[in-house]
Amino acid sequence: MSKPDVGDMAPQFTLPTDSGGEFTLSANNDSKIVIFFYPKDDTPGCTAEAIEFTATKGKFAALDVRIFGMSPDPVKKHDKFKLKHEIDVTLISDEEKTVLEAYGVWIEKNMYGRKYMGVERSTFLIGNYGKIIRAWRKVKVPGHVDEVLEAAAGS
Repeated sequence: MSKPDVGDMAPQFTLPTDSGGEFTLSANNDSKIVIFFYPKDDTPGCTAEAIEFTATKGKFAALDVRIFGMSPDPVKKHDKFKLKHEIDVTLISDEEKTVLEAYGVWIEKNMYGRKYMGVERSTFLIGNYGKIIRAWRKVKVPGHVDEVLEAAAGS
């Protein structure tokens, strides 16, 4: 399966979110969307990234950009994670990993010689009407949110 890239239409989906909600990408064509894909709730890098997106949420909102995080964790785990760390962005649950696969972020990883499947930390900036404006893969957390904000401001 090819990985969607800049200029491609973002794979469409409807999935459950924290707090018992639901998110449908196609129902959000009126604003730009940032989706940050992260491996797991309550791990150091993922927590830092979610807190940083929360801290800059107002700056993104001023640009008419909405922020969403997605991992394979269940909704209940998202709810606990948000409460524990005061995360104020909507977290989407993809337990079946169908959307993670569609975006090409569910990959084989290798840690200490052990191979396993997991999420490649990635972020997509999706423009109005679902076209991918920017894609960041193999994201390193420090400075990433500022880079996404800068790209959103320039798009």
